[in-house]
Amino acid sequence: MPGHNEFFLGADPAGQPVAQALRLANRHGLIAGATGTGKTVTLQHLMEAFSDAGVAVFAADIKGDLCGIGAAGAPQGKVAERIASMPWLNHKPQAYPVTLWDVQGVSGHPLRTTLSEMGPLLLSNLLELTDSQQAALYATFQVADREGLLLLDLKDLKAMLNHLKERPELLGADSALFTSSSSQALLRRLATLEQQGADALFGEPALQLEDILHPDADGRGRIHLLDASRLVHEAPKVYATFLLWLLAELFEQLPERGDADKPVLALFFDEAHLLFADTPKALQERLEQVVRLIRSKGVGVYFVTQSPGDLPDDVLAQLGLRIQHGLRAFTAKEQKSLRAVADGFRSNPAFDTLSVLTELGIGEALVSTLEEKGTPAMVQRVAIAPPQSRIGPLNDSERAALIRQSPQAGRYDKAVDRESAYERLTTRAAASSEAQDAPPVAAGKAGGGFVDMAGELLGSAAGQALKSAARQAANQIGRELVRGLLGSLLGKKRR
Repeated sequence: MPGHNEFFLGADPAGQPVAQALRLANRHGLIAGATGTGKTVTLQHLMEAFSDAGVAVFAADIKGDLCGIGAAGAPQGKVAERIASMPWLNHKPQAYPVTLWDVQGVSGHPLRTTLSEMGPLLLSNLLELTDSQQAALYATFQVADREGLLLLDLKDLKAMLNHLKERPELLGADSALFTSSSSQALLRRLATLEQQGADALFGEPALQLEDILHPDADGRGRIHLLDASRLVHEAPKVYATFLLWLLAELFEQLPERGDADKPVLALFFDEAHLLFADTPKALQERLEQVVRLIRSKGVGVYFVTQSPGDLPDDVLAQLGLRIQHGLRAFTAKEQKSLRAVADGFRSNPAFDTLSVLTELGIGEALVSTLEEKGTPAMVQRVAIAPPQSRIGPLNDSERAALIRQSPQAGRYDKAVDRESAYERLTTRAAASSEAQDAPPVAAGKAGGGFVDMAGELLGSAAGQALKSAARQAANQIGRELVRGLLGSLLGKKRR
């Protein structure tokens, strides 16, 4: 029987429990299967298991019904029958501690990050830029770094692009990377992003990772749900890019933990194929590297998709727990994929894996866990244990109550627009306009500030040296203010 160091998955055909060791839960996992085979309920049960073990959870709610985990279940029918067949489960209907998030701030707390934290690599992927447009974006970030101009939201980036169009000399050696056509294309892409409502993702207060990792008062891991029911259809690139950013931030900020009794966080990425669809090779290689290494920081990543073929082979090779619901194969291509899925399991002499894949009923799955030494166990046919919370969505009043009672209530709900690139460039433009409208000043009184006056006193050579030192000092201050501007995926440290 599983103990406190394991969590139940369900029962084999003999009614015996099937479990996964918690200390191996950071080896990642996969929940796959055709539509209607029970993936969502399996996902809900796994989130509960992690929460009961004190592990924080972050998941995307694609269909809008995972939020039912915040209310106690009322099992009946086939669900009640399955519970009765698993007396060792100690099933007790209960609600779980949930924090609801929504990029638009409608059905949950607003979820934000800044452009500086996301960096140009992920932003290029989000905007689907060409090589020349990506080069222009990198140059823009570099100048903002040198000038000490914070890029927090989309209006900051637009102001910076327009600023460089007017003053291309600021680009220095990078001037060849920033063409008028590239900047115009970037502005058009940003306008499209705004039309999709993605501008709400960028700004402050930005999500703090410690708010995700903090346990609930009763010791259970808190479950954080991103309502992506609209986002994944209206702006799938925004959805995928945010999840990639979250993974990269966790990898950068969390300390090494080595072998631990349990993970600190379990991430569930639904519609996982969106993370890899049309992703540039450089970004996909970096993502694969992060997935491979992040387990040493106590993070387990669980991909939810229809077919294992939706994930790159290098990612599939790193997955420890595999839960494969039923698949259908009507075409030659589908039958070939089905055989590939069956071949991915360690065979069990008790049954034919390929045949069972097409016979599995709703809530049944082929499951491969990890043995004590971390090697894959033989595949088992498993009836997945039902969740203890509600199967189905919350109503509007229940959702509103959860938001009001959340530990994050009031912390993220109101946007903060502090001084950044847009405000500073607007102030500069206004000052420049006033200076142009002012009457001319006598040459002897005009001057260029303290540095220019010193230049006149010390002579041209010494004056140029002083000006150069002043510029270097200003640039260094700018770099300190916005350290990490190029984003965590490029190896920079956060500010």
